[in-house]
Amino acid sequence: MSWAIIQQSLPMFGKGFELTLWLSFVGIIGSIVVGLICSLVQYFRVPVFHQIASVYVEISRNTPLLIQLFFLYYAFPVLGIKFGAQLCGIIGLIFLGGSYMAEGFTGGFNGVSKSQVESGKAIGLSRWQLARYVVFPQGFSLSVPAMAANVIFLIKETSIFTVIAIPELTNTALDLIGMYYRSNEYLFVLVIAYAIILVPLSIILTLLEKRVRYGTFGN
Repeated sequence: MSWAIIQQSLPMFGKGFELTLWLSFVGIIGSIVVGLICSLVQYFRVPVFHQIASVYVEISRNTPLLIQLFFLYYAFPVLGIKFGAQLCGIIGLIFLGGSYMAEGFTGGFNGVSKSQVESGKAIGLSRWQLARYVVFPQGFSLSVPAMAANVIFLIKETSIFTVIAIPELTNTALDLIGMYYRSNEYLFVLVIAYAIILVPLSIILTLLEKRVRYGTFGN
């Protein structure tokens, strides 16, 4: 293994690292928003939207991100709708992640005591007020472990973006291997780059889960 080759590749990996972080951040935030909306719609069984959300979750969870990206990047232009590669990646990540987040949030919302929901209804809270003051705060806390697992999952899924030529970390490594045939060096940097992202994040999310589990927020 040549450390000189590794050092020479760092600028390219640095760009891939930044792009991976950016795509992950936007995709995760979008997934959380979509997941919250879908889970609340399903929890309160909002007419029509409840069925739409259920269909979306089933389609998204039962199709691979690879197929979703191919559809966005190659099939949509045939219909006259064309997105850039990075936008396709973000849309695909949100489409996939939103369904997983929705399932996680739904589990958390279903964990809220029914007696509290009924008490809220008894004092005249509207559906929106129930969601804001009763269901959401408690359900969100209960869904933190599932949300944390989904965050890690979505970051790792960015490696699939290489199929539509987005120059994130995995694509950068494959390009360098194809040009210089130095698999050991570039795969080593790839592993280290993902470890730099995922290990600290996993520790932070684990600590967050423990704080939620033992009710130490604000203490």
